[in-house]
Amino acid sequence: MLTLIHELSPMQVEQLHQMYLQEWWSKERTLADVPTLLSNSDLLFGLWDEESQRLAAFCRVLTDWVYRAIVFDVIVAADYRGQGLGAKLIEHITTHPRLSAVECIQLFCTPEMQPFYKKYGFTRAEQLLMVRPR
Repeated sequence: MLTLIHELSPMQVEQLHQMYLQEWWSKERTLADVPTLLSNSDLLFGLWDEESQRLAAFCRVLTDWVYRAIVFDVIVAADYRGQGLGAKLIEHITTHPRLSAVECIQLFCTPEMQPFYKKYGFTRAEQLLMVRPR
């Protein structure tokens, strides 16, 4: 049985870091940085497997609570994939009471993930994206 959690214990932070190390987009993240990125996020969504004592899936949201909310780090542990956990996380975000008045929920994803997010009302934004790496 999976439980929705909004805070992570030190053990869960370590498990999240291990999940990050398995993905191309987050493999450079350090364990020392994970508590900082969590504490500077506005909402955390985790799916905790009580039986195995494992973090099965996670994502986080940064928002101004009025105009924009940005979803980051939607991640599902490899051995939990194919069970609809990413969908559960997105459903929790899109139905969260504190996000109901936010004008626009945004996220960044690879082209192959776009069909997944379209099922939850996300559309492709055609505007130019700019980034400034450090």
